[in-house]
Parts: sequence; structure tokens; C-alpha cells
Amino acid sequence: MKKILLLSDTHSYIDDRILHYVKQADEVWHAGDIGDLKVTDAIEAIKPLRAVYGNIDNDKARVSFPLHQRFNCEKVSVWITHIGGYPPKYNSTTRQEIKNNPPKLFICGHSHILKVIPDNVNGLLHMNPGAAGKHGFHKIRTMLRFTIDEDKIENLEVIELGKK
Repeated sequence: MKKILLLSDTHSYIDDRILHYVKQADEVWHAGDIGDLKVTDAIEAIKPLRAVYGNIDNDKARVSFPLHQRFNCEKVSVWITHIGGYPPKYNSTTRQEIKNNPPKLFICGHSHILKVIPDNVNGLLHMNPGAAGKHGFHKIRTMLRFTIDEDKIENLEVIELGKK
């Protein structure tokens, strides 16, 4: 079993509250718009990190992290990208790949809107953790925490970090 902390859209912001939850996870996944790499450096100093770059990220982030990450966690196939859309409104980059080779868990950031949506047509679960940073239109900073046990995604929790 793995305890996962999922965050996105930090936009160069990291604080002790985020790091408190990082310490409780087995792995941390960041769905892009990292900003300054001090964010990922702080996370990686504590726990293993998987991350993708987002549309605001500079060349340093784009060299350090890919645009897409596809991997298996336990027996769950995962795809993380920053801009991918959501069921049933996937963007043109992800739509055909989801149809042809759907992951069990599809994760995006970008919108700053926390969403967890089952896609019964493609047999996957979509997650967007909202925004953990202070830049953007969102009012409350959020992250998601969950476990992956064999082929099950369980114990999903919304973490509210307070007002931005």
C-alpha cells in the first residue's frame, strides 16, 4: 500500500503546512505549474516525488520534469499531465490516448479547481487537486491525499490549506 499526496499549481509557493502533509506520505505527485524549483527541492528532500511541468514553468523545470508521466503505482496505471481536460471534455492532446490506452487514474492540474470525477465510459478516475499555491483565482488552497492498495484507489481526502 502507498500513501499518496497529490498537489498542483504551487506557483513557487511552499510552506510548512504543505511540508507537514509531505512527511505523512509515501510519495508526492505534483501535477505542474511548479514555479521555482525550490518547491520540488523541498519536497524531494523529504519524500520521493513524481512531477510534470506546467504552462508557467521555465526551462529549468522543463529539463527536470516531463510534460507527461505514465507509470504504475502498485497495480494502478497512472497518467499525470498538467493540462488534459476532464471527463468528458478531454483536450485534443489527451482524448485519443485515453480512448486507446486509458489509465486507471488520470491526473491534471491547471484549472485551480479541485475535481474528482469517475469516467465510466473510459473506466478511469480523474483527479485534479486544485491549487496549493497562492497565485490564481481560487479562494482556498487544496491538495488531495489517498492510498493505492494493489488495484484500489482508496481513502481519498481533500486537504484544505486555508485561504490564499
